[in-house]
Amino acid sequence: MKATDTSVNPARSISQSIFVGDWALSQLWLFIAIPIAGAALAGILYKNLIAEK
Repeated sequence: MKATDTSVNPARSISQSIFVGDWALSQLWLFIAIPIAGAALAGILYKNLIAEK
């Protein structure tokens, strides 16, 4: 198995990006934006597909 230098825990990923610097900092936005976008998408899907109207 090949390591991808990432983790499931956003707090750990952010701390490691800051520690490593350079290329890791350029990818830091992913660990902030993607969980927020996923939560927003889940809320929209729930409201439109599952929630009682």
